[in-house]
Amino acid sequence: MCGITATVGADDAVSRLLTGLENLEYRGYDSAGVAVANGSGVEVVKREGQVDELVDLLSTASIGGHVGLGHTRWSTHGPPTNANAHPHTDCRGELAVVHNGIVENHAELRERLQAAGHTFTSDTDTEVVPHLVEEYLATGAGVETAFRRAVADLSGSYAIALVHEDEDAVYATRQGSPLVFGVADGADSRSTSEGATYYLASDVPAFLEFTDDVVYLEDGDVVRAAPDGYEITDPEGSAVDRPVESVEWSSEDVEKGSFDHYMRKEIDEQPTAIAQAVRGRADDGRVAFESLSDGAFADVDRVQFVACGTSYHAALYGAQLLRDRGIPSRVFLASEYATTAPPAGDGTILVGVTQSGETADTLAALRRGRSEGLRTMAVTNVVGSTAARECDETVFIRAGPEIGVAATKTFSSQVVTLTLLAERIRRDVTGSHSEAAPELLDALSELPSAVGSTLADSSAESIAERYGDSDAYFFVGRGSAHPVALEGALKLKEISYEHAEGFPAGELKHGPLALVTPNTPVFAVATGAHTEKLLGSIEEVSARGAPVIAVAPRSEEAVAEAADDVLWVPESHPELVGLLANVQLQLLSYHTATLLDRPVDKPRNLAKSVTVE
Repeated sequence: MCGITATVGADDAVSRLLTGLENLEYRGYDSAGVAVANGSGVEVVKREGQVDELVDLLSTASIGGHVGLGHTRWSTHGPPTNANAHPHTDCRGELAVVHNGIVENHAELRERLQAAGHTFTSDTDTEVVPHLVEEYLATGAGVETAFRRAVADLSGSYAIALVHEDEDAVYATRQGSPLVFGVADGADSRSTSEGATYYLASDVPAFLEFTDDVVYLEDGDVVRAAPDGYEITDPEGSAVDRPVESVEWSSEDVEKGSFDHYMRKEIDEQPTAIAQAVRGRADDGRVAFESLSDGAFADVDRVQFVACGTSYHAALYGAQLLRDRGIPSRVFLASEYATTAPPAGDGTILVGVTQSGETADTLAALRRGRSEGLRTMAVTNVVGSTAARECDETVFIRAGPEIGVAATKTFSSQVVTLTLLAERIRRDVTGSHSEAAPELLDALSELPSAVGSTLADSSAESIAERYGDSDAYFFVGRGSAHPVALEGALKLKEISYEHAEGFPAGELKHGPLALVTPNTPVFAVATGAHTEKLLGSIEEVSARGAPVIAVAPRSEEAVAEAADDVLWVPESHPELVGLLANVQLQLLSYHTATLLDRPVDKPRNLAKSVTVE
C-alpha cells in the first residue's frame, strides 16, 4: 500500500514523477503529491484525491527541477486530507520526504521533537522523519549523515525517499517495505553519464516505460542517486554490490490498451498467464521446476501454507490437492500464524503464497516459521521480492504484472502452479506421480484454450443484470470448489461493494441458511465431484425460495436441472473445473460492478499490495 516514486536526471522530473504515480496508483489513491528540488529550494504540490486531480493542480502550477519524488497514499495514520498527503517537509521547508510503511514509535518521536520546538502539521506517522533529519542537520551533520541518523531512530517498516535543497540528489532506504531502483541509459555507480537517469519506486511498473534495468534493494540498503552516478551502502556506510537485472515485463504489459479497466484486461490475459505458469514444467508426464532440484521434497512429511486474501483461497485449493494425494496439508491465515503458529515437526515445509512477495503478514509468518527452524518456500509472482529473497526456495507463478487491485490472473496462475507443485511433492515423497497425473497434465496443457472458450461464451453479464437488485449473494461449493466459492464472494464484495459470502456447501444448514431469502441468489460451483452432496444443498436453498445459479460443465446435468440459471464452463479434469468456474465468477463480479458504476480498478479502502501488518 502507498506508492513511492523518485527520479534524478538531466530533464525535468515532474512529468516522469507523474507517470510513475499514475503507474503506481493501484497501491493507493487517497491523496498524492510531488516534491522537486531545483537549486533554489524544495517545491511541494500535494492534495487529497486521485493522481489525475494532482495532474490538474500541477497544470496551473509552475514548478520544475531535475531531482524529485512523489507519493500516492493509502491512508493508515490520519484521514485522506491535503495536510496528510505526502511529501512531508521539515519546519523550514528545506527538505521533503515520502514514506511507505508504519513508524511504530512515531508517538514517542513526535513528543521528543515537539519538546525540541518542532511544529507538526499532519496526523501522519511519516512527518517525524523530516523533522528528525532537520534536528540532526542542526547539529552540523551533512544531509547523508542526518538521513542515516534519522532512519536509525525509527522502529517499524518503511521505505523512505528524501530530497534536500542543498543536494542535487535523492536519498532512499528500505526496511520491510518494498523499494526498487531503476537505472536508465546504461549508467552505473562507477561512471558518469550526461544522459543517465535514475528511478526509485515501490514497484517496477512505476518506471518500466523508461527502463527495464532494475536493482532490487535489500533491507538496510541506503541509496544516494545524483546526476553523476549512484552508490548503495549498508547502514554503516560501507559500499554494497547489488546487481543490475533486466526485468522480463515490457511497458505494454502494464498499459490498459483498449480495455475499459485493468481488471477486464487481466481477466482476458488468463490463457496466456496459465500457459506461462505451465510452460516447461510438465513435460513427458513429469513435473519439474527450474528452481528445484530432483528429490527436493523427499524429506517432507507435511505442508503448511500461509497466505492472505485471494492468495489464501489459492492456498486452500492447493492444500486440497495435496491432501487428495495423501500429503498432510493445512492452510493458515498469515496474520494469525505470525502470532500463534501451530506446532510443526522437522518434516514440515512452510509455503508462503503471495502475489507481490511483499505482503507484510505473509512475510511475518514466514519469518516466524523460519525462526523456529522450518524450511520455507515462496510461491510468488515477483522476481526480486522480499519473499523470493528470504525463503529457502522460490517458485514463480509467471503471471506477468497485475495492476487491478482485485487479483484475477494471479489467482489462476497460483492455482496452476500449486497443482504442479502438488504432483511434484507427491512424486518426491512416494516415488511416483498420482494416478490422476497423466490426465491432469494433459488437461493443464488444454486449460488456456478452455479459459479462452469460457471468456468467449460467458453469459455472466446477463446474469449480473438479472440479479443486480439482490439483497446479498451467496456462493457455495465442495472440495476444490469451496475455495472458488470463497474467491467468488471476495471478488464481488471487493469491487461491487455488495454483500457476498462464500461457504462450504454443507455448512449452509449450520447457520447461514437463516439469511437465505428469495432475494439472495446462491451460486453453486459444481466440479464433477461430490455432486449428490451439492444437490442436497441446492434443494435446501431452493426450498426457501432462493434462486440458484449453477456454475458447471454440461456433464453436470442434474445440477443444471436443479438450478434456475447456469453459467456453463467447458469440460475439464475435475481438479481444474474450479478454475474455469472462477473465470465465470470474475466476470460476474466485473459486470455487477460496472452496472453499479463502481471504480473497478480502485475499490474504496483497498490497495493492491498490503505492506503493513
